[in-house]
Amino acid sequence: MGGMPLNDMPWWRWRSNVRSALHMLSDPAFQRDVWLAGVDGYGDVTDAVYRLVEDTWLDNWSAEKYVGTIFRDSQEAALVDTAVLRVLRIMHQVGPDAPVSAYLDHHAWPEAVRAARDAHLRLAASDGDDPEATPRSLEVLRIMTRTA
Repeated sequence: MGGMPLNDMPWWRWRSNVRSALHMLSDPAFQRDVWLAGVDGYGDVTDAVYRLVEDTWLDNWSAEKYVGTIFRDSQEAALVDTAVLRVLRIMHQVGPDAPVSAYLDHHAWPEAVRAARDAHLRLAASDGDDPEATPRSLEVLRIMTRTA
């Protein structure tokens, strides 16, 4: 998240959290090498889902509500909505305390990953960032969101 400044959006900290979650949810290699391997510092699937919906309440209403504050346009919002719905459907089926493998082995997980990837690519491009960069740790996210 180093190209276009995120803080040009009124609620850029929320955007940062959503982007971090989508980035992790969109990267199967990261999920295998970090989440499944239990590497510290990145949380797990449940942490990513909470970052995606915690402040935004995207589990209760459309991302369209946040166009101009978190999302730059309706296309970003629509892609995020699709990703949220797919990931939450799986979370409700396997349970929030399920092991990472329960998510990764779920028959609909590839669709959720694809939806998260579509949203991640759009948001990264809008912010001038490299969508192929490795997801950042939660500590780096904390540091980034406490500095303006």
